Amino acid sequence: MQAICNKFLFSLYPTTTTKSNIMSAYNQSPGFNRPRLVTKEFLATPQSEGDGAVVRSNMLKFLDPFLMLYDFSVTPPGGFPDHPHRGFETVTYMLQGGITYQDFAGHKGTIHTGDVQWMTVGRGIVHSEMPAGEGTHRSLQLWINLSSEDKMIEPSYQELLSDDIPRAEKDGVEARVIAGESMGVKSPVYTRTPIMYLDFTLKPRAQVHQSIPESWSAFVYIIEGEGAFGLLNSQATAHHVLVLGSGDGLSLWNRSSKPLRFILAAGQPINEPVVQHGPFVMNTQAEIEQTIEDYRNCKNGFEMAKYWRSQ
Repeated sequence: MQAICNKFLFSLYPTTTTKSNIMSAYNQSPGFNRPRLVTKEFLATPQSEGDGAVVRSNMLKFLDPFLMLYDFSVTPPGGFPDHPHRGFETVTYMLQGGITYQDFAGHKGTIHTGDVQWMTVGRGIVHSEMPAGEGTHRSLQLWINLSSEDKMIEPSYQELLSDDIPRAEKDGVEARVIAGESMGVKSPVYTRTPIMYLDFTLKPRAQVHQSIPESWSAFVYIIEGEGAFGLLNSQATAHHVLVLGSGDGLSLWNRSSKPLRFILAAGQPINEPVVQHGPFVMNTQAEIEQTIEDYRNCKNGFEMAKYWRSQ
């Protein structure tokens, strides 16, 4: 995914709220003292990136601890050949098809529809991500920052197969709990930065009210359908990121005749400087320059990059 790391294309549409709207949200959000409202809205347009991939990217660098969200579709022989990372985590969630990955430390595998790979990049990794088989393969990949004390740890992986992801279902609402908790169901995934990552599907006319820790940053990404988020009279459609304001929970409604599917992500801010150079995310420009030198000279975590090539 190196080719897409230096190019970000998005549109920003600030959403204004009035006192009457806020009071309306209070009345429509049972159990929440301070319901969260949408404060910003991003629409990601598709672009050709990587090697034959179509990517919708949303820059979330201002939404600590998040950095980027990619929604990518790829067909063979395209994909994301060998590329490096340092200083953050990636969460790859397969929506359709499969992705085969391998890295210079000998890790190799394939994740399929509904599976999750949570990769802690740490001090450095060089890897490839290529489609597993024919047809179109679609995935979401969320980049999450690491604190300064964790940026140079050894890389590690957590994989969660689709059948092992906890699920909750009630009144036309299904939640797949990738990280955090929803509807009384908790995920077993360990996150260095406290994170909530939920995949909701709402049947027509269904609604849900999800608690979120007040101090956390939060956003929604709509995969398909349309819904009202925060305010009953609002409406947002697929491929939008909705940045949420402060509060203790989010209320949302599917008022349409078709299913609504979206990701709700929230995380505890790290509150540290962020300096990003493509696939490298550190705290200072000096650390970025050191990372570039380390990668070019195959040292300080990138030693195996000197001779390794993916197969």
